[in-house]
Amino acid sequence: MRKMCPNFDRDDALETVLEVPIPEEMFAGFGNSAALRWQNMATWMKAQTPDKWSSPIIAGRYNEMSFLLYIVGSPVLPFQIQVDRCIQRPVRNSSIEASTAKYIVQQYIAATGGQPALNAVHSMCVLGNVKISGSEFHQGNENVKVRSNQDAGGFVLWQKNPDLWCLELLISGCKVISGSNGKLSWRQSSNQQRPISKGPPHPRATANLFIDAVCIGEKIINDEDCFILKLETNPAMREAQSGPKYDIIHHTIWGYFSQRSGLLVRFDDSRLLSVKTSKEDGDVYWETSTESVIEEYRYVDGVNIAHGGKTVFTVMRYGEQSANHKRECVEMWKLEEVDFNVAGLKPEFFMPPTE
Repeated sequence: MRKMCPNFDRDDALETVLEVPIPEEMFAGFGNSAALRWQNMATWMKAQTPDKWSSPIIAGRYNEMSFLLYIVGSPVLPFQIQVDRCIQRPVRNSSIEASTAKYIVQQYIAATGGQPALNAVHSMCVLGNVKISGSEFHQGNENVKVRSNQDAGGFVLWQKNPDLWCLELLISGCKVISGSNGKLSWRQSSNQQRPISKGPPHPRATANLFIDAVCIGEKIINDEDCFILKLETNPAMREAQSGPKYDIIHHTIWGYFSQRSGLLVRFDDSRLLSVKTSKEDGDVYWETSTESVIEEYRYVDGVNIAHGGKTVFTVMRYGEQSANHKRECVEMWKLEEVDFNVAGLKPEFFMPPTE
């Protein structure tokens, strides 16, 4: 990935560090030679001002990213690669299904390096690349076909215990930022054309997320025998995660843990949201389903962490005055660098930007 940009004003000047590294594939699209690519990239960077965002092409790209962030939610990247300390819950007076789930979670903790190794990690920084493709909205329940062309980009994820994270994503000529300071989550685009979107924080650590789940059975995922953990979020959690313009009516998550390795190999998420509109039109409902395959586990400083994955988002929109529409998006991500215990990373870094 490209991390440095040459200084085009002075040959003897130092190179500029890119805020978000870009993958070679994205860099190659700027021209046929290295010099031309850097010049075109510099021109593109200088064009990222509010007056340029009236362009239909750029506006379309921004709407694509807005769709992923505001309807589907933040990319699943922070959830899949976060390391955090785990909550301990007693198994006494629990059902067999709940006790089994707690045992599977403990096996997952051991498979990822064990509690001492996880407790030794206080913060992390991750660099990676991502590819996103999607379909157009199709009316009715007909099958949708994802476009063959993919948009490539890069991302940087900062994380600090407990529950602090910030994700910067640069893709399709757009930069989008999302994060949480532990009290609320926020999302914003670099063009400042839309206000910051704020909401309650979302749980990110795998072990903590499934600590209240139940084991509902077994399933083979990619030739792996897996246990299935299921969690139905309670009304209090749904109310806490709802916003002023939308309500979460239903939210269920499933985790598929390998019986052989103990690792999480797939994560599914299903949500039903009611989005408030004008009284004349009535509410519009969004139903999202996510299937995320997690793979390429590798040890970094004693912690076994996933280095790649693929997520398929399916979105349905319907309501009294809205025709049924369906859309599908595919996201593939891969980690390039992982660093733990970043020096000087303070909680103030995760505060939402000023409006």
